[in-house]
Amino acid sequence: MHGETTLADVSPVAPAVISARRAVPAAIERPEYVDQAAPTPFTGSEVKDAETIAKMRVAGRLAAQARELVGSHVTPGITTDELDRIGHEFLCDHGAYPSTLGYRGFPKSLCSSVNEVICHGIPDSRVVEDGDIVNIDITAYLDGVHGDTNATFLAGDVDEESRLLVERTKECLDRAIKAVKPGRRVNIIGRVIEAYAKRFGYGVVRDFTGHGIGTSFHSGLVIPHFDSDHHAEEIQVGMTFTIEPMLNLGTHEWTMWDDDWTVVTRDLKRSAQFEHTLLVTPNGAEVLTHP
Repeated sequence: MHGETTLADVSPVAPAVISARRAVPAAIERPEYVDQAAPTPFTGSEVKDAETIAKMRVAGRLAAQARELVGSHVTPGITTDELDRIGHEFLCDHGAYPSTLGYRGFPKSLCSSVNEVICHGIPDSRVVEDGDIVNIDITAYLDGVHGDTNATFLAGDVDEESRLLVERTKECLDRAIKAVKPGRRVNIIGRVIEAYAKRFGYGVVRDFTGHGIGTSFHSGLVIPHFDSDHHAEEIQVGMTFTIEPMLNLGTHEWTMWDDDWTVVTRDLKRSAQFEHTLLVTPNGAEVLTHP
Protein backbone atom coordinates (compact mmCIF):
# COMPACT_ATOMS: atom_id res chain seq x y z
CA MET A 1 0.00 0.00 0.00
CA HIS A 2 1.30 3.46 -0.89
CA GLY A 3 2.60 5.29 2.15
CA GLU A 4 2.37 2.28 4.45
CA THR A 5 4.95 2.15 7.23
CA THR A 6 7.31 -0.80 6.95
CA LEU A 7 9.24 -2.36 9.81
CA ALA A 8 12.48 -1.26 8.16
CA ASP A 9 11.40 2.37 8.65
CA VAL A 10 10.81 2.04 12.40
CA SER A 11 13.45 3.13 14.92
CA PRO A 12 13.86 1.10 18.12
CA VAL A 13 11.86 2.30 21.10
CA ALA A 14 14.03 4.39 23.43
CA PRO A 15 13.54 5.59 27.01
CA ALA A 16 11.94 9.01 27.41
CA VAL A 17 10.92 11.30 30.26
CA ILE A 18 8.80 9.75 33.04
CA SER A 19 6.44 12.23 34.66
CA ALA A 20 5.77 12.62 38.38
CA ARG A 21 3.74 9.94 40.12
CA ARG A 22 0.00 10.44 39.87
CA ALA A 23 -1.98 10.86 43.09
CA VAL A 24 -4.66 8.42 44.21
CA PRO A 25 -7.52 9.78 46.35
CA ALA A 26 -7.00 8.99 50.02
CA ALA A 27 -10.37 7.23 50.27
CA ILE A 28 -9.31 4.49 47.82
CA GLU A 29 -8.01 1.32 49.47
CA ARG A 30 -4.38 0.52 48.66
CA PRO A 31 -2.93 -2.98 48.26
CA GLU A 32 -0.58 -3.88 51.12
CA TYR A 33 2.49 -3.90 48.87
CA VAL A 34 2.35 -0.25 47.78
CA ASP A 35 5.80 1.28 48.30
CA GLN A 36 7.10 -1.85 50.01
CA ALA A 37 10.17 -3.64 48.65
CA ALA A 38 8.01 -6.66 47.80
CA PRO A 39 4.50 -7.94 48.43
CA THR A 40 3.75 -10.20 51.38
CA PRO A 41 3.97 -13.80 50.08
CA PHE A 42 0.57 -15.36 49.40
CA THR A 43 -0.23 -18.35 51.59
CA GLY A 44 -3.90 -18.97 50.81
CA SER A 45 -5.63 -21.37 48.44
CA GLU A 46 -5.61 -20.99 44.68
CA VAL A 47 -9.27 -22.10 44.82
CA LYS A 48 -11.38 -19.06 45.69
CA ASP A 49 -14.55 -18.87 47.74
CA ALA A 50 -17.81 -17.48 46.34
CA GLU A 51 -17.37 -14.05 47.96
CA THR A 52 -13.90 -13.56 46.48
CA ILE A 53 -15.10 -14.71 43.05
CA ALA A 54 -18.00 -12.24 43.14
CA LYS A 55 -15.59 -9.40 43.96
CA MET A 56 -13.20 -10.52 41.21
CA ARG A 57 -15.98 -10.34 38.64
CA VAL A 58 -16.47 -6.67 39.49
CA ALA A 59 -12.74 -5.83 39.54
CA GLY A 60 -12.16 -7.77 36.32
CA ARG A 61 -14.96 -6.02 34.46
CA LEU A 62 -13.67 -2.63 35.56
CA ALA A 63 -10.12 -3.49 34.44
CA ALA A 64 -11.50 -4.56 31.05
CA GLN A 65 -13.39 -1.30 30.68
CA ALA A 66 -10.19 0.58 31.49
CA ARG A 67 -8.26 -1.49 28.94
CA GLU A 68 -10.77 -0.72 26.20
CA LEU A 69 -10.97 2.97 27.08
CA VAL A 70 -7.19 3.40 27.02
CA GLY A 71 -6.95 1.28 23.88
CA SER A 72 -9.43 3.53 22.10
CA HIS A 73 -6.95 6.39 22.58
CA VAL A 74 -4.00 4.51 21.04
CA THR A 75 -3.54 6.74 18.03
CA PRO A 76 -0.54 8.43 16.44
CA GLY A 77 0.44 11.58 18.30
CA ILE A 78 -0.57 10.60 21.84
CA THR A 79 2.12 9.92 24.46
CA THR A 80 2.16 6.75 26.50
CA ASP A 81 2.12 9.00 29.58
CA GLU A 82 -1.22 10.41 28.43
CA LEU A 83 -2.52 6.86 28.01
CA ASP A 84 -1.44 6.23 31.60
CA ARG A 85 -3.34 9.31 32.76
CA ILE A 86 -6.51 8.12 31.05
CA GLY A 87 -6.30 4.69 32.69
CA HIS A 88 -5.33 6.09 36.08
CA GLU A 89 -8.21 8.57 36.20
CA PHE A 90 -10.76 6.01 35.02
CA LEU A 91 -9.82 3.53 37.75
CA CYS A 92 -9.69 6.17 40.48
CA ASP A 93 -13.02 7.65 39.35
CA HIS A 94 -14.54 4.19 39.89
CA GLY A 95 -13.00 3.73 43.34
CA ALA A 96 -10.26 1.33 42.24
CA TYR A 97 -6.51 1.47 42.82
CA PRO A 98 -4.23 0.92 39.76
CA SER A 99 -2.46 -2.25 40.92
CA THR A 100 0.87 -1.54 39.21
CA LEU A 101 1.36 1.86 40.90
CA GLY A 102 3.99 1.33 43.59
CA TYR A 103 4.23 -2.43 42.97
CA ARG A 104 7.91 -3.27 43.56
CA GLY A 105 8.64 0.37 42.74
CA PHE A 106 6.81 0.52 39.40
CA PRO A 107 6.08 4.24 38.90
CA LYS A 108 2.94 4.19 36.75
CA SER A 109 -0.68 2.99 36.70
CA LEU A 110 -0.39 0.71 33.66
CA CYS A 111 2.26 -0.84 31.43
CA SER A 112 2.56 0.46 27.86
CA SER A 113 4.70 -1.84 25.73
CA VAL A 114 5.38 -0.55 22.22
CA ASN A 115 6.65 -2.59 19.23
CA GLU A 116 9.65 -4.63 20.40
CA VAL A 117 8.85 -4.10 24.08
CA ILE A 118 7.61 -7.48 25.29
CA CYS A 119 6.17 -6.34 28.61
CA HIS A 120 6.42 -3.91 31.55
CA GLY A 121 7.06 -0.80 29.48
CA ILE A 122 6.84 2.35 31.62
CA PRO A 123 4.58 5.10 30.25
CA ASP A 124 6.62 8.19 29.42
CA SER A 125 6.86 11.14 27.04
CA ARG A 126 7.37 8.97 23.93
CA VAL A 127 4.83 9.79 21.24
CA VAL A 128 2.97 6.90 19.64
CA GLU A 129 3.88 6.82 15.95
CA ASP A 130 1.90 5.75 12.89
CA GLY A 131 2.40 2.01 12.45
CA ASP A 132 3.16 1.24 16.12
CA ILE A 133 1.61 -1.64 18.02
CA VAL A 134 0.97 -0.80 21.68
CA ASN A 135 0.16 -3.23 24.47
CA ILE A 136 -1.85 -1.80 27.36
CA ASP A 137 -1.64 -3.88 30.54
CA ILE A 138 -3.86 -2.58 33.33
CA THR A 139 -5.03 -4.03 36.62
CA ALA A 140 -7.77 -2.83 38.98
CA TYR A 141 -7.60 -3.38 42.74
CA LEU A 142 -11.11 -3.06 44.11
CA ASP A 143 -12.71 -4.37 47.30
CA GLY A 144 -9.59 -6.31 48.19
CA VAL A 145 -9.08 -8.20 44.90
CA HIS A 146 -7.28 -7.67 41.58
CA GLY A 147 -8.50 -7.96 37.99
CA ASP A 148 -5.64 -8.08 35.46
CA THR A 149 -5.85 -7.77 31.68
CA ASN A 150 -4.01 -6.54 28.61
CA ALA A 151 -4.42 -6.20 24.87
CA THR A 152 -2.32 -5.02 21.94
CA PHE A 153 -3.72 -2.14 19.91
CA LEU A 154 -2.81 -0.85 16.45
CA ALA A 155 -1.86 2.78 15.92
CA GLY A 156 -2.64 4.08 12.46
CA ASP A 157 -1.46 2.18 9.39
CA VAL A 158 0.21 -0.98 10.73
CA ASP A 159 2.15 -3.32 8.44
CA GLU A 160 0.68 -6.71 7.58
CA GLU A 161 3.32 -8.73 9.43
CA SER A 162 2.60 -6.91 12.68
CA ARG A 163 -1.18 -7.08 12.22
CA LEU A 164 -0.99 -10.83 11.74
CA LEU A 165 1.22 -11.17 14.82
CA VAL A 166 -1.38 -9.31 16.89
CA GLU A 167 -4.30 -11.35 15.50
CA ARG A 168 -2.52 -14.65 16.06
CA THR A 169 -1.47 -13.74 19.59
CA LYS A 170 -5.14 -13.07 20.40
CA GLU A 171 -5.98 -16.43 18.82
CA CYS A 172 -3.40 -18.10 21.07
CA LEU A 173 -5.12 -16.67 24.12
CA ASP A 174 -8.54 -17.76 22.88
CA ARG A 175 -7.31 -21.30 22.19
CA ALA A 176 -5.63 -21.50 25.58
CA ILE A 177 -8.82 -20.42 27.36
CA LYS A 178 -10.75 -23.19 25.58
CA ALA A 179 -8.16 -25.72 26.79
CA VAL A 180 -8.83 -24.91 30.46
CA LYS A 181 -10.85 -27.75 32.01
CA PRO A 182 -10.98 -29.10 35.57
CA GLY A 183 -8.78 -32.17 35.91
CA ARG A 184 -6.34 -31.14 33.21
CA ARG A 185 -2.83 -29.93 34.07
CA VAL A 186 -1.73 -26.32 33.98
CA ASN A 187 0.89 -27.07 31.34
CA ILE A 188 -1.79 -27.89 28.73
CA ILE A 189 -2.14 -24.10 28.39
CA GLY A 190 1.41 -23.54 27.17
CA ARG A 191 1.26 -26.63 24.98
CA VAL A 192 -1.74 -25.24 23.10
CA ILE A 193 -0.19 -21.78 22.75
CA GLU A 194 3.18 -22.98 21.48
CA ALA A 195 1.64 -25.48 19.06
CA TYR A 196 -0.28 -22.67 17.35
CA ALA A 197 2.54 -20.10 17.48
CA LYS A 198 5.03 -22.55 15.96
CA ARG A 199 2.97 -22.72 12.78
CA PHE A 200 4.12 -19.19 12.01
CA GLY A 201 7.65 -19.39 13.38
CA TYR A 202 6.98 -17.01 16.27
CA GLY A 203 9.12 -16.95 19.38
CA VAL A 204 7.08 -17.73 22.50
CA VAL A 205 8.34 -15.86 25.57
CA ARG A 206 9.23 -18.28 28.37
CA ASP A 207 10.45 -16.22 31.29
CA PHE A 208 7.34 -14.08 31.79
CA THR A 209 4.22 -16.05 32.58
CA GLY A 210 0.61 -16.01 33.63
CA HIS A 211 -0.07 -16.23 37.33
CA GLY A 212 -2.56 -16.94 40.06
CA ILE A 213 -4.50 -13.87 41.15
CA GLY A 214 -7.14 -12.83 43.66
CA THR A 215 -6.51 -11.00 46.91
CA SER A 216 -2.87 -11.26 45.80
CA PHE A 217 -1.69 -9.64 42.55
CA HIS A 218 0.60 -12.65 41.91
CA SER A 219 -0.22 -15.64 44.11
CA GLY A 220 2.67 -17.94 43.23
CA LEU A 221 0.84 -20.20 40.76
CA VAL A 222 2.76 -20.08 37.47
CA ILE A 223 1.03 -20.40 34.08
CA PRO A 224 3.71 -20.97 31.40
CA HIS A 225 2.91 -20.15 27.78
CA PHE A 226 5.29 -22.68 26.23
CA ASP A 227 5.26 -26.47 26.13
CA SER A 228 6.74 -27.58 29.45
CA ASP A 229 6.77 -30.78 31.46
CA HIS A 230 6.85 -28.67 34.61
CA HIS A 231 3.95 -26.77 36.19
CA ALA A 232 1.76 -29.83 36.11
CA GLU A 233 -0.59 -28.72 38.89
CA GLU A 234 -4.15 -29.94 38.44
CA ILE A 235 -6.62 -27.32 37.25
CA GLN A 236 -9.42 -27.15 39.81
CA VAL A 237 -12.87 -25.56 39.89
CA GLY A 238 -12.64 -22.18 41.62
CA MET A 239 -9.05 -21.42 40.64
CA THR A 240 -8.43 -17.92 39.30
CA PHE A 241 -5.39 -17.11 37.16
CA THR A 242 -4.23 -15.15 34.15
CA ILE A 243 -3.19 -16.40 30.74
CA GLU A 244 -1.12 -13.77 28.89
CA PRO A 245 0.91 -15.15 25.95
CA MET A 246 3.71 -13.01 24.53
CA LEU A 247 4.63 -13.84 20.92
CA ASN A 248 7.60 -12.39 19.04
CA LEU A 249 8.30 -12.10 15.32
CA GLY A 250 11.80 -13.41 16.01
CA THR A 251 13.60 -14.94 18.97
CA HIS A 252 11.93 -15.61 22.32
CA GLU A 253 15.04 -14.21 24.01
CA TRP A 254 15.01 -10.78 25.62
CA THR A 255 17.04 -8.06 27.27
CA MET A 256 16.04 -5.60 29.98
CA TRP A 257 16.57 -1.86 30.06
CA ASP A 258 18.45 -0.20 32.90
CA ASP A 259 15.11 0.76 34.49
CA ASP A 260 14.83 -2.91 35.61
CA TRP A 261 11.33 -3.13 34.13
CA THR A 262 11.23 -2.68 30.35
CA VAL A 263 11.74 -6.01 28.59
CA VAL A 264 12.56 -5.94 24.85
CA THR A 265 13.18 -8.65 22.30
CA ARG A 266 16.87 -9.38 21.93
CA ASP A 267 16.69 -8.99 18.15
CA LEU A 268 14.41 -5.89 18.43
CA LYS A 269 11.69 -7.56 16.38
CA ARG A 270 8.11 -6.88 17.40
CA SER A 271 6.16 -8.58 20.18
CA ALA A 272 2.43 -8.80 20.93
CA GLN A 273 0.50 -9.90 24.01
CA PHE A 274 -3.07 -10.45 25.23
CA GLU A 275 -4.27 -11.31 28.74
CA HIS A 276 -7.44 -12.28 30.58
CA THR A 277 -8.13 -13.16 34.19
CA LEU A 278 -10.03 -16.46 34.32
CA LEU A 279 -12.17 -18.43 36.75
CA VAL A 280 -12.17 -22.20 36.37
CA THR A 281 -15.76 -23.50 36.22
CA PRO A 282 -17.09 -27.08 36.14
CA ASN A 283 -17.30 -26.81 32.33
CA GLY A 284 -14.18 -24.81 31.50
CA ALA A 285 -13.25 -21.18 32.12
CA GLU A 286 -15.17 -17.97 32.67
CA VAL A 287 -13.39 -14.83 31.47
CA LEU A 288 -13.56 -12.23 34.25
CA THR A 289 -12.02 -9.42 32.18
CA HIS A 290 -14.70 -8.76 29.58
CA PRO A 291 -16.09 -5.22 29.68
